Amino acid sequence: MRLAALTFVALSALTGFSQTPPAEPRFEIADVHASGPALNSFTYVSGGLLRGDHYDLRKATLFDLIRMAYPVAPENIVGGPNWLEFDRFDIAARAPAESSPETVRRMLQALLAERFHLAVHTEMRPIPAYVLSLGKTKPKLTESAGEGDAECQWVREPSGAALVTYTCRNISMATFASRLRTAAGDYLKEPVIDNTGLEGNWDFTLRWSQRAQVLPDGAKRTTIADAVEKDLGLNLALRDAPAPVLVIDRADKPTPNAADIAQRLPARELTFEVATVRLNKTPQTLPFRVTRGGLQIPSAPLKTVLGFAWDMNTIHTSERFIGLPKDIDSVDVAIDARTTKDANAPGLEATAEVDDDLRAMTRALLTERFQMKWHYENRLMDGYSLVPAKPKLKRADPPNRAGCHEARTMAHDPRDTNPLLTTVISCRSVTIAQFASRLQQIDDHQFAYPVEDATGIEGTFDFDLSFTSARLLDRPMVRADGEAELNGAVSLAEALNKQLGLRLEKRKRILPAVVIDHMELTPAEN
Repeated sequence: MRLAALTFVALSALTGFSQTPPAEPRFEIADVHASGPALNSFTYVSGGLLRGDHYDLRKATLFDLIRMAYPVAPENIVGGPNWLEFDRFDIAARAPAESSPETVRRMLQALLAERFHLAVHTEMRPIPAYVLSLGKTKPKLTESAGEGDAECQWVREPSGAALVTYTCRNISMATFASRLRTAAGDYLKEPVIDNTGLEGNWDFTLRWSQRAQVLPDGAKRTTIADAVEKDLGLNLALRDAPAPVLVIDRADKPTPNAADIAQRLPARELTFEVATVRLNKTPQTLPFRVTRGGLQIPSAPLKTVLGFAWDMNTIHTSERFIGLPKDIDSVDVAIDARTTKDANAPGLEATAEVDDDLRAMTRALLTERFQMKWHYENRLMDGYSLVPAKPKLKRADPPNRAGCHEARTMAHDPRDTNPLLTTVISCRSVTIAQFASRLQQIDDHQFAYPVEDATGIEGTFDFDLSFTSARLLDRPMVRADGEAELNGAVSLAEALNKQLGLRLEKRKRILPAVVIDHMELTPAEN
């Protein structure tokens, strides 16, 4: 009964949003067009905030737009055309200043219905979920005294420890279930639902082996399900559970814009109102902080900030910039910058969804303070192409929507027998061109530029691909006994060849670069 009640509540929350767009609110005017080829194709959706009366969203697939407009998990969006997760769009719009995020979200719903002819409905369907329930014995939980905030946090363990430790205090089972998927995301690819029936708040500690942890010879792996049973006396099992899904009934390419759209849109804000830039004498890498009113970088290598400003993976800054000063690696900066107008919501920290206007402001700031002269230029550069070796591809089952995602829970998961297979990608109904376009995102540590499809293979295919991320190959896993371990690692290139019969080939291609004509390494005075 409790599981059914939970799904009913979830459905009620989702169906609280009209399946037809509300008459109000709406954007006052909106420009919608296909995203152009990015000069720096580190293509993740960016923006989605209202600054003043200007709304800006770039490089967003229709799938991204639906996720922003409706409160539903990505895996619970079903149906739609094959371009839903691949074609990207830019949206620039005007809305009343200070509109709340909730109001802007409803405006986006109306825009999708009007310009993309999006029609959706909700229904209950069984989907895989991890259900947390009572075990065969009494729960091993301590009733909380009710003091302090409800929290779960990691306990620092020695480097190479066989187990990670996750301690929760004053936490309800429902809250714990909602956090467990994030805490043990390497195991739990499906939602976690609380079906324990336990009321109140609890204190407990959970210890398990990370899925990619290489253990000493003979050591037994403690999975997250093992730990839940051993440490909590509860059961965590995968089964189908009824859940609300958002079904796409119709979606079209966007209708044309009004002829005078450019003149009627609000101007973009492309420079900070005020900013300080200084050099750090004792460098330490600290997180960037994007706020409603600007950008704070307490300490970061100047080269990293350049990559951020020009919208690329900062690992590849040296490859994407030509003519950087030779001593730039020794320069660390601190930046505190404020925009003229605040955004209508907090900045999206720890995500790729940074406002493109904020990047443009940072480019302008760096250009001014470091007296930069630069330009974009297409040059003959090293890039990867995907070519056929001995293709072994299975033709797609037509009903599936095209997509490539981290694999959900599957039978005979290769990670269960080889923990160094850190990444398993599941692609359905994709063309090889679509798959190649995703490779940079699938393993952005390896690719400075998007991968070119040079296979000449037509049609759509279903396949799974398992490999060891380039990030791990560059930094070998340490066993619990302190020894480096890479036995069993499979590079992406090896996986493509052995599993799909395709080959990565480095070729000279005409690719965009940022050419630095002049740059000082000491910023101008604030």
